[in-house]
Amino acid sequence: MSAAAIDADDRIIRESGIDARIALIVQPVLRGIGFRLVRVHLSGQNGLTLQIMAEREDGTMTVEDCEEVSRAVSPALDVEDPIEKAYHLEVSSPGIDRPLVRKSDFTTWTGHLVKMETSVLVGDRKRFKGKIAESDDDGVLIARDKAAYGEEPAVRVPYDAIADARLVLTDDLIRDALSKDNRARKEAKKRRGEAEDAAADTENETEQDN
Repeated sequence: MSAAAIDADDRIIRESGIDARIALIVQPVLRGIGFRLVRVHLSGQNGLTLQIMAEREDGTMTVEDCEEVSRAVSPALDVEDPIEKAYHLEVSSPGIDRPLVRKSDFTTWTGHLVKMETSVLVGDRKRFKGKIAESDDDGVLIARDKAAYGEEPAVRVPYDAIADARLVLTDDLIRDALSKDNRARKEAKKRRGEAEDAAADTENETEQDN
C-alpha cells in the first residue's frame, strides 16, 4: 500500500498480502460514493469468495447499499484484476457483532463486551475479553470479563498492539445497535427530505425566472 493510501486509511487494523492489494483498489471507490471500508477478506469458501465489508459514515448499511457498493467496485476490480482465479464477490454490512477497526469504533461502543487479540504480549497475555471502559488517542481500557487470580481487573491496550477486535453479541448490544441504527436512518431520511425540498425550491425558482 502506498504512503498516500496509508495516510488516507484511518483504520488501525488493516489487511496484509492480497487482501491489502484489494483494499487499496476498492477504498477510493467506496469513499467516492459515500462509504467507508471496514474489512476485506479473500477466502476459499465456495471456491473463492471475496468479502468486502463496508458501511456509511453514520454506520448504517442496507441491502440496497450493498448492491450499490457491489456495482461500484466490480468494474475497478475487473480493471485491476488482483485475483488470478474466478471468485464470488460478497458485499456485506459489519453486522451487530462487528469488527472494530477504527479508533472511533471503540469510542462508539464504549461499555460493550469485546473480544480482542494482540500482536504482542500486553500484561503477559495476547487474548482479552471484557467491556470497553474507555478509549483515547493512544489505546483502549478493557475491564476484564473474568480476571484470573492476581490479574488486574482492567488492562490498557495500545491501538498499535491490536491485531483483531470484535464485539460480543449480548442483549445490551442488540438493543443499543438497533437504537443507533434507527436514529441514523431517521437522520438520513430527514437529510434526504431536506435535500429534495432544496432541489424543488431551486427548480421552482428556475421556472419563475423563465
